[in-house]
Amino acid sequence: MKRGIILFALLLCSIYSTHLTANNDTDVPIGTISGTVIDNTLKQPVAYAAIVIKSEDGSKTITGGITTEDGNFEIKKLPEGSFVLEVQFIGYKTHSQKLVITKKNRKVEVGTITLVEETEELSEVEVVAERTTIEQRVDRKVINVGKDLTTAGATASDIMNNIPSVNVDSQTGDISMRGNSNVRVMVDGKLSNVPVAQLLRQIPSTSIKSIELITNPSAKYNPEGMSGIINIILHKNANIGFNGNITTGLTKGIEAKFNSSIDMNYRQGKFNFYGNYGNNIGKYVNDGSITRIDENSQQVFDFFNNNKSHLYKVGVDFYLNDNNTISVFTNQNIFDGTGEGITAVTYNNDLSRNVTQFFNDISDNLSEQYNFDYKHDFKKEGHNIELEVDHNRFNSDQDANFRTSGASLFPDYMDFVDTERTQTFVNLDYVNPLDSISKLEVGLESRTFETDVDYSSTGLSFNSNGNLIPTPSTDFVYSMDIYSAYATFSQTRGKFSYQAGVRVEDVEVKADTNRLRAFTDKYTEVYPSAFVTYNPNEKNQFQISYSRRVDRPGLQQVNPIREWATPLISSFGNPSLVPQFTNSYETNYTRRIKGGSVTAGIFYRTISDEINRAVYVDRLDFNKLILTFDNFDNTSAYGFELSTNYKLTQWWSVNGSFDFYSQTQRGITESLSGNSPDPTENDIVVENVEVDNTAWNMRLNNSFKVNKELTFQLFGFYRGQNRTIQFTAEPMYFVNLGARYSFAQGKGTISLNYNDIFNTMRFSFDGDRPYDQVGGFNWESNNVYAGLSYRFGSGKNRAKQRKRRDSNTKQSGGGIL
Repeated sequence: MKRGIILFALLLCSIYSTHLTANNDTDVPIGTISGTVIDNTLKQPVAYAAIVIKSEDGSKTITGGITTEDGNFEIKKLPEGSFVLEVQFIGYKTHSQKLVITKKNRKVEVGTITLVEETEELSEVEVVAERTTIEQRVDRKVINVGKDLTTAGATASDIMNNIPSVNVDSQTGDISMRGNSNVRVMVDGKLSNVPVAQLLRQIPSTSIKSIELITNPSAKYNPEGMSGIINIILHKNANIGFNGNITTGLTKGIEAKFNSSIDMNYRQGKFNFYGNYGNNIGKYVNDGSITRIDENSQQVFDFFNNNKSHLYKVGVDFYLNDNNTISVFTNQNIFDGTGEGITAVTYNNDLSRNVTQFFNDISDNLSEQYNFDYKHDFKKEGHNIELEVDHNRFNSDQDANFRTSGASLFPDYMDFVDTERTQTFVNLDYVNPLDSISKLEVGLESRTFETDVDYSSTGLSFNSNGNLIPTPSTDFVYSMDIYSAYATFSQTRGKFSYQAGVRVEDVEVKADTNRLRAFTDKYTEVYPSAFVTYNPNEKNQFQISYSRRVDRPGLQQVNPIREWATPLISSFGNPSLVPQFTNSYETNYTRRIKGGSVTAGIFYRTISDEINRAVYVDRLDFNKLILTFDNFDNTSAYGFELSTNYKLTQWWSVNGSFDFYSQTQRGITESLSGNSPDPTENDIVVENVEVDNTAWNMRLNNSFKVNKELTFQLFGFYRGQNRTIQFTAEPMYFVNLGARYSFAQGKGTISLNYNDIFNTMRFSFDGDRPYDQVGGFNWESNNVYAGLSYRFGSGKNRAKQRKRRDSNTKQSGGGIL
């Protein structure tokens, strides 16, 4: 608490000092442009229209602002010279006119500006672009999701593999970026307590406005995740009256999967009420096998899951006046599922050792999110302070039943795992444009996490003497408190712009169990960042950047309670793990060409105390293995990325990307030497492994527009060979076909997609640690998806836009997912 008070005092001092600086800057000549913007048809004010002041030739943006609820605007602190005034608002043609500010004419009144609607009728909720575009910004790559990409699948998980540098494991749902799974996934700038795989399958693809890849975040952002941050931005409704959007879809592979959602809002006066509901109901089939060469044995897996999830969101925005906005919302996510599995182990040289394990489980969880936000805008454009409080609660119960037949020494047993998790974020951010070219941002943040895992079992386990005893119950409590402060300063000088920042974090981690040793870890770290951008002209942009990041061990990585088990291998966390730190360097180049753009980038990372997998022989049963995590020596990684979006003709546009990365991975693998029927400690061989993994991915998305209503899509993906400590994954690829038909003047859309038409998306591997093995896994990649989307509303899209946090991208990060 004392630390928080000190940080808050520092923030107030910073606000006061910068405020004085801004107010004392009276020596600079000041010009003002003012006027009123109205609608051409209704003759009513257009609120929150964008006012953009550009240089005389229109090549450079000088400053800007937005209109008030009465349609008025006033842009201050303009130097002498000639300018171009542009007024922009969705659904209207852009208004443009030339202006001149002189010493004798400092206050320019432009009078009433009338905006004319576009000739095509617009949807009431939000206009979605026909094709996906890629935009390189100062600290992120923004994929603006078009209809061509939403046709690719029903959920966020389905379309993520179409995004440059991003891969989703089709079996587990785990996500990675640039070949690394240390990435934070957020929705509208906020972490969720919902597991990432479940979260991605929960979000309808039609609800996604854009996806931000923040590969080298600035000091303003939380430093977790070596690969950076993936932020999913959803469409927002804020039109006058009642508006909404409804979607439904069916995916049929071996089994059927159904998803639907409805988004609604009602905007009147100072209030905007909104609500969302989405569901995802489906059955999932997976199978695979692993063959062990040395002992001529084979494990065969068959898994079946029946999952149901429901997501509810309600909220309200209250516009007190032009300068003060209060927003509150809650998310409620309900999940329940059942699973069945069979693992059959066959020893071809000794059939008496054969064993079959039958598994079934019932699991459910509830995630609750409560969010409060208050924002105050000062009189100066862009000058604001914002307070946000976000509280999450997560409860999960899993009952698992294991039955074994054959040579196993274990009787049937059940595991019961109850998890309770809470996380609370408090953010205070202050932004002050010191002058027309400089901006200061400072902030404070408090993040607290606590997880309680209660484990009990009806089974038996070995004690230290090798005797079977009842498996003891275990309670694992893991908490983390993080207090941080940041400051960034940015400035634009001619063709150059730069940003420098620093973030200071104080962290305390505590963990305790009723059977294993407790541990506490305290540390204070500094995370600097720097960006330099050069724009020689409107077609070219160069950028270099640096940031320091951290990967704190996640709950599953430190949890000593068994995560899962098969007859031959069990997975546990390692409570002794320490964080790994990364210095990330990156350079990017963007070239805008007629009909599209090309972006290329190179990155390099140095990593200390790398966290990676370790495989040990189970000391209680030498024929079994323990899969866990450990810290290893320093390492490095580098890579290259190339992406483009280009409109070849009026009817054919393409999005393509290629990414290449390489990293040295280190780990420990234990194995048994020889084929002794009664192995001992002396038969264990320890190997310190170092593997150089070089991999690449290629994507190409083609969109063919037949007419205004009908569009076809052809998407291809290829993933090259991938090497890990345990095995080499063989290349894989797939080809998807899609079609989209619009009706009711663009309000409705019918989508049809045939995924993995050649049924080639299969994971196969060849391993040599801890023993020679080959295997593969299959899932329902070959499927057909049909979807329907319809937008409805009470009025035209000329209505007021919310002064919401649409453009806010502050990332409340660091949660344990």
